[in-house]
Amino acid sequence: MLFNSPEFLGAFLPITLIVYFLLNKYKLNKTGKLWLLLCSLFFYAWWKPIYLLLLMASMLFNYFAGQRLNYVENPKWRKIFYIGCLMVNLSVLLYYKYANFLVDNINLLLPKGHELIIDPIMLPLAISFFTFQKFAYITDSYKGETKGYNFFDFSLFVAFFPQLIAGPIVHHKQIVPQFESEQSKLFNSDNFVRGLYQFLMGLIKKIMIADTFAILANAGYAEALHLSFVDSWITSLSYAIQLYFDFSGYSDMAIGAALMFNIKLPLNFDSPYKSTNIQDFWRRWHITLGNFLREYIYIPLGGNRKGEFKMMNNLVITFLIGGFWHGANWTFVVWGLLHGIALVIHRLWQRTGIIISDFLGILITFLFVNFAWVFFRALSISDAFEVIKSMVGLKNIRYEGSHVFTDIYLLPMITLGVLLLFWKNPKQLVAEFQPNKKHLIYMIVLGLLGLLFLNSITASDFLYFDF
Repeated sequence: MLFNSPEFLGAFLPITLIVYFLLNKYKLNKTGKLWLLLCSLFFYAWWKPIYLLLLMASMLFNYFAGQRLNYVENPKWRKIFYIGCLMVNLSVLLYYKYANFLVDNINLLLPKGHELIIDPIMLPLAISFFTFQKFAYITDSYKGETKGYNFFDFSLFVAFFPQLIAGPIVHHKQIVPQFESEQSKLFNSDNFVRGLYQFLMGLIKKIMIADTFAILANAGYAEALHLSFVDSWITSLSYAIQLYFDFSGYSDMAIGAALMFNIKLPLNFDSPYKSTNIQDFWRRWHITLGNFLREYIYIPLGGNRKGEFKMMNNLVITFLIGGFWHGANWTFVVWGLLHGIALVIHRLWQRTGIIISDFLGILITFLFVNFAWVFFRALSISDAFEVIKSMVGLKNIRYEGSHVFTDIYLLPMITLGVLLLFWKNPKQLVAEFQPNKKHLIYMIVLGLLGLLFLNSITASDFLYFDF
């Protein structure tokens, strides 16, 4: 069930909302919480019901393990128990996400005829996201910071459907207190309208902009070995814009849907393509992932506390892990390595005291990010290098017409997408929202456009569903 599917928009979301607030209106608060939890589990089970058992087993194990960890007094056993809990979560992630990758790479080293055989393992939806949540919860339980959580609130923190599949990556400190708040149980018309406004903006990003650029990006990467200079740039830039509007659109819909329930999810995007340097980019792109990597990987590694060289090493390791988290492919490792190196170079550049203009900074940052996205999107490192060779003119640079951009009717959507990159972002637009006729007209227009384009382009999953 996609956020942009008729069954979600026409049935699941309105029914879940209406029943939830009706139950709370009549003081059936626990029943309302149970209803929201059951709806969230149903939402997850829509794709593959069998993996609901995995999600529920993970919730049960981590809740009770985390609560027990809060009260283990012996430091030695406390640490052993903590490491054991982390290993359980890590082993599940390694099996489902990386087992096939590991076997494939081991087989490259084995003699022919002695390869390991393993059946393909289907990746459960959201396993990367809810595993990161559990890592944070178990770590904070080790610090004694999760005492007093009840199972309903913890389960909703994990399974709450707006953020379950692809984030934002939420922290228990951000969410659990909101479910406990009496104010969150009462229907709030201001939150509902603002949430709907942001949800509609995210919907338009996905179905009008991201899915349009997907046509160009998919066509280009399908012919990665044969792209011309012009087509390689059309392909790479199309994917850069597709990914931005696809994932930021999902985040906007998640934040908007949650706000309708009076739950405030953290900001995940803040106009990242306006960044003046790579550090600024990671303060704006997938903000919740960046925060997690900093708090639970970079700082535990030592952060910047153990000298300049160690700090740079920690940056590279952190982004290698962040890259590999995205997918079981060497392309993601290279992507993470490139960003880690770029951050080190930025730190070294800062030492020189040389200041460049914002325009030049934005241009350099975007060009680097766009080149790195090639590894993120390509099916293999060799395909990525073929695209990059075309982009830098090492292959045929003569323009003989585009084999990627063949549909002139896509031009209005492409133009709109490029313009929106430089317009106000949803955070700014929601902050400016007023319950007046002007914004009512905006919402009606967004709603009508959503209905018009809902089935005009082949519906596709959100890109981060694959991670």
